[in-house]
Formats: sequence, structure tokens, C-alpha cells
Amino acid sequence: MAAQKHPDRFVHRHIGPDASDVAKMIEVLGLPSLDALIDRTVPGSIRLQRPLDLPPGRSEHGLLQELAAIAAKNQVFRSYIGMGYSDCVTPAVILRNILENPGWYTQYTPYQPEIAQGRLEALLNYQTMVIDLTGLPVANASLLDEATAAAEAMTMVRAVGGNGNASGFFVAQDTHPQTIAVLKTRAAPLGIEVIVGDPDTFDFQRPIFGALLQYPATDGRVRDPRAFIEKVHRHGALAVLAADLLSLALLAPPGELGADVAVGSSQRFGVPLGYGGPHAAYFACKDEHVRHLPGRIIGVSQDAQGNRALRMALQTREQHIRREKATSNICTAQALLAIISGMYAVYHGPKGIRAIAEHVHGLTALLARALAAAGFKPVYEHYFDTLRIEATAPQLKALLAAAETRQMNFRRIDEKTLGISLDETCSREDVENIVSVFLGGRAPHVGLDELGEASALPPALVRKSDYLQHPVFNTHHSETEMLRYMRLLESRDLSLTRSMIPLGSCTMKLNATAEMLPVTWPQFGRIHPFAPKSQTQGYAQIFSELEAMLREITGFDGVSLQPNAGAQGEYAGLLVIRAYHESRGEGHRKVCLIPASAHGTNPASAAMAGYEVVVTRTDENGNVDLADLEEKAKLHKDRLAALMVTYPSTHGVFEEEIRRICDVIHQYGGQVYMDGANMNAQVGLCRPGDFGPDVCHLNLHKTFCIPHGGGGPGMGPIGVAKHLTRFLPGHPVVKVGGDEAIGAISAAPWGSASILLISWAYIRLMGGEGLIEATKHAILNANYVAARLEPHFPVLYRGKNGTVAHECILDLRKVKKSAGIEVDDVAKRLMDYGFHAPTTSFPVIGTVMVEPTESESKAELDRFCDAMIGIRAEIREIEEGKAAKDKNVLKGAPHTAEVVISDEWNRPYSRERAAYPVKELRTTKVWPAVGRLNHVLGDRNLICSCPPIADYAE
Repeated sequence: MAAQKHPDRFVHRHIGPDASDVAKMIEVLGLPSLDALIDRTVPGSIRLQRPLDLPPGRSEHGLLQELAAIAAKNQVFRSYIGMGYSDCVTPAVILRNILENPGWYTQYTPYQPEIAQGRLEALLNYQTMVIDLTGLPVANASLLDEATAAAEAMTMVRAVGGNGNASGFFVAQDTHPQTIAVLKTRAAPLGIEVIVGDPDTFDFQRPIFGALLQYPATDGRVRDPRAFIEKVHRHGALAVLAADLLSLALLAPPGELGADVAVGSSQRFGVPLGYGGPHAAYFACKDEHVRHLPGRIIGVSQDAQGNRALRMALQTREQHIRREKATSNICTAQALLAIISGMYAVYHGPKGIRAIAEHVHGLTALLARALAAAGFKPVYEHYFDTLRIEATAPQLKALLAAAETRQMNFRRIDEKTLGISLDETCSREDVENIVSVFLGGRAPHVGLDELGEASALPPALVRKSDYLQHPVFNTHHSETEMLRYMRLLESRDLSLTRSMIPLGSCTMKLNATAEMLPVTWPQFGRIHPFAPKSQTQGYAQIFSELEAMLREITGFDGVSLQPNAGAQGEYAGLLVIRAYHESRGEGHRKVCLIPASAHGTNPASAAMAGYEVVVTRTDENGNVDLADLEEKAKLHKDRLAALMVTYPSTHGVFEEEIRRICDVIHQYGGQVYMDGANMNAQVGLCRPGDFGPDVCHLNLHKTFCIPHGGGGPGMGPIGVAKHLTRFLPGHPVVKVGGDEAIGAISAAPWGSASILLISWAYIRLMGGEGLIEATKHAILNANYVAARLEPHFPVLYRGKNGTVAHECILDLRKVKKSAGIEVDDVAKRLMDYGFHAPTTSFPVIGTVMVEPTESESKAELDRFCDAMIGIRAEIREIEEGKAAKDKNVLKGAPHTAEVVISDEWNRPYSRERAAYPVKELRTTKVWPAVGRLNHVLGDRNLICSCPPIADYAE
């Protein structure tokens, strides 16, 4: 008897159109079958001729049972390791209503601010928290992790001209080792010399443009940095403090100490350890450096009605728009995690944050006195939450073993000292248990109550300034008020819980609940990234299986899971290629060819990797111009390092000549890097490792279902061909990567490890057959949308056989000429119809790029198409003179409830037409929270923290 398939297969939950829908959609396309569409779309020369060799798909219930057994292989010890990672308490009201809430984690980056005001306010709160705690006037909306934030600070300091042409960057030797490693990785291609030394003895004989100190140091020492910072400034350089955010509730902040930049992690503000991530890094600086600040800044502006409104500051939100002139390729924040950290500060307020800091420091000081009484006096007199304890080599070995026996992890700093870091989850009982390890299990001679209380902070560094004084941090301290505040903000946003988000090149598909549940299980969430591997066998199994599945899907021989964003994957892949050339004595190969259509992160990543960018042309169909490519490859044959190519192309088509493109680059000694942003059109149908590329990064937050989280987290692992596997990224604390590994790319060995569970679960739930079906339906949905909208908005590019891949570009340039309607007008009017706009003016100005994904049903696709067709009819009225070019329903969009119900209505169209362009909206309306934003005003008057209440009154 044949084996029966499970009656509740996940694939049917994930894919939107059912068999009846597919038949109707295929009929619209005029094709006999779905397979006929795929045959027309994907070039036969690259088609995979066999099924994916993956386990069969699972039911959700079955997979969660399996995953529970894997989770049980992880051992959740009390980790006192520190090094920038602390266990913490995620308040339950935040855990349930933000971290585990699809209304928060399925949003997209707030490029359309009118329907993202809730998230923008939450991020503004985060920026305000960082500004207050660091004592610096400007902060961004988060970076990837502390180590990469430090690297961004290094390149920013150099860019703003610290000490002329100096190439040295000093780093205190007691900085976290993972931070030093990432700094060295970033510095090498840029010709920066990282000088690691003792700030107390550094003589400044070697010219530096900047210096970084850890505050408090990685081993717990709290030193007064002011004298050193003054020396840095006297030598024409700028100073960076990598500061523990919680310690700044008690210690003088970086801004008051003279620092130019402050960086660090906000993880201990309510974000689970998650074996290393995802966590939000903070970045703050002085006002004069704001135009060079990497990443996104949330700013305060006004809408068309003069109301306060928030948006991303356009001139600072992404440095990579400067392409090869960029000093950063940042395009992902850690929005969801920054929001959690900001809400943690909102919930606790200044008194609560201070109380938590005093609790942690008080227990640490108590532990220090207890250990001293037991004969183990801490090395440093001044500390915040971390003690460095000396011991003989035999003692050290015995102490570490005894701690592990009692399910505790201490940090081995060197052969003669260990570190112990406490956190907000610790109690007096934990202190007693730690002391008992040092006493060999014996009871202490002196009780904890007899040791008294005392601070170990240097008196000269005790904080006297206030923080978190804005009303938002002093209002929502009961769970009732906090819950209502978060729900209010959620209601001011549009997420996948309300409608499809048809953003091209972003793949906003279903993030299934079953995939998300394990992320917050304690067996995964409470593991320190540097816990012994013997305690993390569950994670090891997940990593091993995920790497194997990704190798099968991509056709590559090796995978690194470390890069914690797509642009980080680009950078890692290019450094692997660089290392390969250097290993062959060809380090002079520095030319990187990039097609003109490439996303801005491609040339930015190439510049950061030390390459010279040469742009190649695209032809009238949007494909790589082969003649121009070959000409430039030949011209630079002696120095050609790589080609960066996106496949399917940025224009949404499968280029027929991809094999030839790769052959040309290989012929002239280069390597081919493929941007995997559009992998959702390939999975199971073709594999990049089979048709030419040597390296490919994968956006797990696109193809493999990690949610976008309102602008992050993401993951960007890379796959590489066999000859490159030995160069995969390493790490200074945990052994990972190849035998000749490039330096660390991210702070944690496996990047944002906890969210790798999502992609593992997605692939296991779908199975090989399900993944192929998903890809086919993604292509079907895109072609159906293209067919329905072609008569109204021309589809700009199609493949050789007249089809598109998984997305299509609609040309709106004609309506600008005929009716004065801009792409932005269409984007804002779509909000009135209940939709987020597609990607606007990329990769071609005056167009929109639509990617429906496989998860959207025919009904939802039709609803979107009907909205676009309705908007085209509104434009036609302008063309025919029935509506004015300067005052019409598109130029007035979006229409807020306040505008529609106002006593004053002087618009030449009805209120009903403004608010309810289709009747279904009467029961499903998502109201834009504000009117159209005034970006110019906001950019001229950049405000990136919560303004005082007096400003609102004005």
C-alpha cells in the first residue's frame, strides 16, 4: 500500500492560490498549465533536472514535536560570561504583544511613513533612550550588533577627517575580542591599521585618526577615560566609547566624558540572548557628524495638514545610496529589536532602569566582597557588573569545572584569571551559589548580610545628570497602560496582518506562526553565544541541517551562517573572493564589475571590500549588455577580481545568457558573486551553483521566511563553490569557518542564531516538493498581476518568451507626462485603497516594482489589481480634463479620518470617493495615521528624539 501524505500538509497553508484559482489564472495567461508557464520563464539551459534532495514536508504539529526534542539537547545554564551579552527579562506584555505579534514583526521598513507612524514612534523612543543614556545629541534607529557598530564608527570617524591622512585606529586591548576581530576585518581592505594596545601607555607616536575604548572594559574594569580622550583630541583624532547601556544609568555618559561617538548593544534591555542574536546595536554621535552617521534616522516633520508626523530622514537613512563612494553598506536596521529595547525603557521608566542597574551592581559588589572574604579578591577596585578574579592555573581549571557541574558558566579570560558577569535575572541565591563554587561547596565563614552594602563605582564617574525625562518614559508603567500604548501604535501601522505588501525585491511572504513559535522557547532564547558547545547540541543540529539544506537548494559546497544581514552577506562573499585571489598571489585583482541596474548595496559593499567599481551597461531589455561586459572584462583582465550580478535580474526576468556572463568573467580570471535577493524565483527550479556563480548570499528574510520586522532583523548567509570553502568567515571566540578563514563578519559566530530556526522550520515544513510548488506559484502570481495590469500600466521588461519572473515593473512615466501624476501620488493613493505601495522608482525612476509572492491568494491579487485599475481610471479623468492636474484625488492622498470628517471640505471630489474608493473598504478600512509627509521640512530641521511637550504646544 502506498504511503499516504499527511492530510494537513503545511504547503497548502503557505501557498495562497488553490487549484481552482490556478486554473483561472492560467486561463488569463492563455497557457495550458502552470508547468507551461515555468517552461517559458526559466531558461531550459539552467533548469534543475531532478527533484530537490530534501526531507519530505511536515505538518506543523509534527515539526514542533521534532523541534522540541532538538531543543532539549540545549542546556540552559546560568551564564556569567558577559562580553557584551547578558541574560535579561523580556517583560511579558512586550514579549506577547511585540516580539510574538505579527502586527509588529510582519511590517516592512517604513518607507511609506503615513502608514507606519506607530513603528516610527517606537523607533523615535529608542533613539531618545539612546540619546539620553549616552549624553550625545544624535542617534540612529539601530545597527546590526555592537562589533559592526564599532566598525561603522571607525569608518565614519575616518570619513569626517580625523587627523588628516592618518591611517591608524587605536583600540584598547580590553575591548571585547569579537569587536576587535570585526574591526580588523573591516580595516584591512581599507588600508586602516588597527593598533591594539593599553590606553594608559599608548604614546601616540603612530598617527591615528580615531580611538576606541570599552566602557566598562570587557573584563569589568571601569576606568576614567577623560584624560585619554583629551590626548586623542590633542592629536587631532576622534574618540569612540563602546559603552554598556545599562551601566550608563549609573555611570557618567560618553557625551559628558568628551566622546565623539558612542556605540554598543541594547540587548540587555529586554531582548533574549538567542545564542547571539538578533540584537539591536546603538550608535550616537555629536551633531556635527550627523550627515555621516550610518544607517537610518527617524526624524520629526509635519504632514500636509501641519500635524506632527514622523519619517526616516532621507539624507541619512542609507549611506549605500552613495554607491561606490559609500563608507557603509548598511541597509538593514534591527528595527524589531530596537523597538523591544525602547519599549523596555518605556515600561520601566527612569526609576525602573536605575533600579535594575543598582540591583545588578549591588549584587556584583556583594559578590566581590564575598569572594574577597573567601580569599579571591577581584583584580579591579572599580567595576559595574563584571569581576575579574585571579587564580592559579590548577585553581582556574577546577573552578571552571566545578561551575559547569553546578550548571554555571564562568568566563576564562586567560591562563590565570576568570570573569564573572551578573545581570538583572540574578539574585542573592545566585551570589551564594557562585561563592560556594569558590569554596569547594563549603558554606562561607561570613554571611552575605554581614558584608553590608557599598558601591564600587569610581566617585568621579557617578552619573549626576537625568535621563528618560520625556513623558513617554514616565506614563506607561502599569501593564494596562503599556498594553494600550503598544496597541495604539500597532493600529497606526500597516502589516501583513491587514493586506499584501507587494514590494518588489523584498518578498513579503507568509511568516507562519509555527515557524515563529520556537524563537522564544527558553531552550533557544536563553543561550549565551559563547556557551560551551557541549551545552548547545540542539543549535548545532539546526545549523548542520540548515547548512545541508541550503547547499542542496543552491548547489554550493560550503555555507556560512554568520552574516546577519543581506549586505553583510555581500561583504562576506566579496572578502572570500579577495582572500582566494590573495592565496594565489593575485592580490592585485581589485576591479569589480557591477551592472548599472544593481542595488546600491552592491557597489557600497565592493568599496568596503577594497575594490574599484567599474559599472557595466544594461541593454534596452534591462539585461546585462554582454558586449560591454566582455569589453570591460578584457580591458581589466589583469586586475579583474569579480562581477556582482543579481539573478533573476533586478528587472524581474531570467536572463538567457547567465552562463555566458559567468564564463566571460572566469575567462579573464575573475570570480562571480551572485546577489541572492531574487532567489524566490529559483528554489527547486535552478541552482546558482550549477550555472556559474562562485558565491551567492541568501536573504533568509526574503526567500526563507524570516519576517522583516519593520526593517530588520535579517540574515544573509553565503554559499560558496568548493575552491572557496576554506575561506569562509571565522570567529575569535568560537571555532567556525574554513581552514584559512577570513576574519569575523559579525559579533556572534552564527550571526543572529535564534532566527535561523525560522528558515530551518520553513524548509522542513515545505519539503522539496513544497519548495518547488512555492517557486512556481510565486512566478504564477507575478505573471497574473502583470497580465491584469498590462492594459493599464505597461510592464517595462519581460523575458524572451514574454513572461516575467517573480516580480514585474510597471511603467508610470507616461502618466507623468499626460496627467502630471508622479509615482509618489500613486503610492499615497494606494493607502486609501488599503495597500502598501510597491517598490517605487527602483530600479527605474518613474516605475513601481510589484512582487506578490506565492502566499497571496487570487482574491488578494485581484483586490490589489482592482485598486491599481481604479487609480488608472482616476488618472484618466485628469487626462480627459474632468479633474484638475494640481488638485485631484491622487494629489490629495492619503486621506486621513481627520481630513474626511472635518467641517471644512474644499476639495473638488467627494469625501466618500476620498475615503472609500471601493465599497469593501467600509468594513476593512485601514486609515493612514497622518497626511502626506513634508520631507523637505524634516530634512531642513532634523529632530531625531522625542520633542518636549512644549514643542507640541507651539
